Amino acid sequence: MTRTVYVNGEYLPETEAKVSIFDRGFLFADAVYEVTSVLDGKLIDFEGHAVRLKRSLDELEMAEPCTKNELLDIHRKLVELNGIEEGLVYLQVSRGSDGDRDFVFPSADTKPSLVLFTQNKPGLADSPAAKKGAKIISIEDIRWGRRDIKTVQLLYPSMGKMMAKKAGCDDAWLIEDGYVTEGTSNNAYYVKDGKIVTRPLSTDILHGITRKAVLRMAAEAQMEVEERLFTIDEAKDADEAFTTSASAFVMPVVEIDGVTLGDGSPGPIAKRLREIYLDESRKAAI
Repeated sequence: MTRTVYVNGEYLPETEAKVSIFDRGFLFADAVYEVTSVLDGKLIDFEGHAVRLKRSLDELEMAEPCTKNELLDIHRKLVELNGIEEGLVYLQVSRGSDGDRDFVFPSADTKPSLVLFTQNKPGLADSPAAKKGAKIISIEDIRWGRRDIKTVQLLYPSMGKMMAKKAGCDDAWLIEDGYVTEGTSNNAYYVKDGKIVTRPLSTDILHGITRKAVLRMAAEAQMEVEERLFTIDEAKDADEAFTTSASAFVMPVVEIDGVTLGDGSPGPIAKRLREIYLDESRKAAI
């Protein structure tokens, strides 16, 4: 079935969707994005994603393509048109194009490009991968320094995913100056003696929307949380570990660099946080 997508004010069959070959998102990765999950036909934490999108645009001095309410309407219409009960809505804003390639930004009156599409993911909440747990490897973090801006510069994270796949694993955690920054597309955590440890916010990591929600829910559940730098060896010595992201929610980690955590199955804190997150997010979905 052909999806309906959104491109610069138009709802189109995906086979008819086009952007200019001179679009700066295509030529320079001069674009930002967000991915919002859909459960029960409703958007999960749309407000958080809209706020982070605005921050990313501001940091890059990029114009907003539309208002937050207009963006919400587009999300909802795409979910409806494509019959999404469980899945994702991908949104991308680029600086647009003035009709040619130039390293210098186009004039301020150049309209940004806005593209959205849905991905149908039946069983997203009841993921078999979450019941099994993920195996990860560690790799060097050689990305640019502003990881807090959610740009489409995702070549190295993609390479990291492939490194993990070639090693027979599911994902990779990135290491910089001896410390874990984050996963290729998620925030990273470990649990030791009941305490959840994760890296504090800075320009070194993405300010995860799911991260923020999960840490709030952990505090409300009276779980102990410590935000500090940690090494991969600390994580390998943990009782359990997990990641968070908008598309995978809370994903237990059961192996790091070949070292099995606990008994090799998803740990109790990760499983409980996943349950809480899914329950609370469904209640608050719009």
